[in-house]
Amino acid sequence: MLLTVYRLLTWLALPVVLVYHGYRSVSRGRKSAFAERLGWLPKDLCATLHEQPVIWLHAVSVGEVIAARPLLQGLRGRYPGHKLLLSVTTETGRGVAEHDQLADRVIYFPFDIGPAVRRVLDSVQPCVVIIMETEIWPLFTLEASQRGIPLLLANGRISDRSSTRYRRLAWFFRPVLAGFACLGMQTDLDRERIIAAGAPAERSQVLGNLKYDIPCGPVPVEQRLELRRQYAMAADNLVFTAASTHSGEEQAVLSAWRELAEQYPDARLVLVPRHPERSAEVARLVEQSGFKARRRTELAVDRLLAADELLLVDTVGELTNIYRLSDVVFVGGSLVPSGGHNLLEPAACGVPSLFGPHMNNFKEVAALTLQYGAGVQVADAAELQGALNDFLVSSELRQVIGANGLKMMRVAGGATQRYLDALDQVLSS
Repeated sequence: MLLTVYRLLTWLALPVVLVYHGYRSVSRGRKSAFAERLGWLPKDLCATLHEQPVIWLHAVSVGEVIAARPLLQGLRGRYPGHKLLLSVTTETGRGVAEHDQLADRVIYFPFDIGPAVRRVLDSVQPCVVIIMETEIWPLFTLEASQRGIPLLLANGRISDRSSTRYRRLAWFFRPVLAGFACLGMQTDLDRERIIAAGAPAERSQVLGNLKYDIPCGPVPVEQRLELRRQYAMAADNLVFTAASTHSGEEQAVLSAWRELAEQYPDARLVLVPRHPERSAEVARLVEQSGFKARRRTELAVDRLLAADELLLVDTVGELTNIYRLSDVVFVGGSLVPSGGHNLLEPAACGVPSLFGPHMNNFKEVAALTLQYGAGVQVADAAELQGALNDFLVSSELRQVIGANGLKMMRVAGGATQRYLDALDQVLSS
């Protein structure tokens, strides 16, 4: 009865969803993904996939794709005779996934309606499906489990806000979560919450956070210099990157930078909006602040960034390189209540980070960052300016905080091996 109501609701919502996706495609000048979202995959994709058994991994957007990188690399090494299919939900997630080239093919995940789900599963015929970070779609999960396709939840987490909702709807989620052969959660608290939501306790395990397993190490000098050259910066520039920023944060960053730019004429600012489609809006803010924005898509490496210019990154898939050339980083989504973003990527490069108070989606990571002294948390724009000044003035401070980040990554890693071992057990059983 409950699933019948859910099926009815998904069909009623479908026209609205199609209009929304159509608008996004047209407004952003991107090719529509309707065919794949409705379950029709390209014929050449199906032909290539069927040459070998398929491991299907689903990662919603940019953050999940990045978190999946070590697992995808581990899968490639552990299962060389399998094809790797990676599905995503967002355009930016697909851009990063295709840029990484860690999977054999990348597709959009189907809408959670019966015909679309069945068409995709008929086409792909995976031997296992791995779902990243509690992206649970009831009809897909039930259809896959009914076909005998094992499902593994990887990097599972349930936020404070979602916990209450899951617990109240445990009567709905219980039969859905029963379809998973293994639910791998990041922490003991996440395991408790997924069990409270109806998951079988015997299949719920704490396997850790894959995000700590990204490759880490100090950036070699030669590589840093080459990256500086590629991004039109001088070798001796002090580079501050404001990454994954949301509306309201660029103003705070630019205000702080306006106060500091005169004191540090050799310093350069890189702005990386979380959503590249906001680039025109951010460029206007830059101009209003008295600076000039040079877009990444129009960057000419034969002319270095001037003191009154900053680099505006209007592309996807370049954040790791930008972290590697930076001296200090602000990780956005944290000065405004957006839940924060991943502090581990700059830490893995040995680069100190600044972040705001709104880290609800990354509480564990933020706490560990503070515990190891791998970053500095600021309350507002004024504190951001003060902390940034401390980093710009002291190379020793940058080195100490950066080294703390590398230590944190080395100590906290190891989840990839645990997930691969769990997958071995799922496949063998």
